[in-house]
Amino acid sequence: MSLKTFKAYTKSNRNTVIIDKTGLWKGKPLKLLTSNKNKSYGRNNRGRITSRHIGGGHKQRYRFIDFFRKKDDIKATVERIEYDPNRTCYIMLVKYENDEKAYFLAPQKISIGDEIISGKKKEIKIGNCMPLSDIPVGTDIHNVEINPGGGGKIARSAGTSVQITGSDGNYSLIKMISGEIRKIDSKSRATIGVLTNPNQKNIKIGKAGRNRWLGKRPQTRGVVMNPVDHPHGGGEGKSSGGRHPVSPWGQSAKGLKTRKNKKTDKFIITRRKRKKR
Repeated sequence: MSLKTFKAYTKSNRNTVIIDKTGLWKGKPLKLLTSNKNKSYGRNNRGRITSRHIGGGHKQRYRFIDFFRKKDDIKATVERIEYDPNRTCYIMLVKYENDEKAYFLAPQKISIGDEIISGKKKEIKIGNCMPLSDIPVGTDIHNVEINPGGGGKIARSAGTSVQITGSDGNYSLIKMISGEIRKIDSKSRATIGVLTNPNQKNIKIGKAGRNRWLGKRPQTRGVVMNPVDHPHGGGEGKSSGGRHPVSPWGQSAKGLKTRKNKKTDKFIITRRKRKKR
């Protein structure tokens, strides 16, 4: 899918860049695989805001995606590729030989009419799902399980994939886009291919109204608040906050490490690369 720009008829059109969705399904999603999406607008059961900058947005239906791929040795045919408002990559509707239907994440270079299958010792083909032990080194994969049978958790957003770099006993070594190399049980499943919509990162919103359609409310800078509302608030005249950037609750916003999951540290071979400032 290519990017779409507009002539500068208005100020917002001048800088707007969106995805051209030519070729995607234009009808409604399959009703049996969708449900109502009840929004909380960032509030808990007491009505208090627990997640800021959330509210409004276009009405959406949730699509049930099969992240498990447990129907082994049953061929499925890709019927159509659809847009999903709940995620950045596209999804595909497949039909099994027994007439059951399901939604999967759609990888690049897959077409309507292609056949895919899940199970052990299957062909290394885009869209096929199998255990990591059956996938050769250097293959791009997505929707990777962390624990066998737990459903895909890694590499599920637009244009992403991870790569198998080797094996270590009963574990496979997976290299993330961040540069992190981690051990995952070789019985865990993954799907072959790189996910669709790699141009998602190049979108330019263009106007404030489009963010409201997406359910994002405006943000207010801490330096323009009162001291009671933010650590950067207050001061005489226009001030810079007077300290290093922090959240409204005083937590550092400049690279503070917050990871505390020590149980999984033993599975990380190489830490992710730090971004150059």
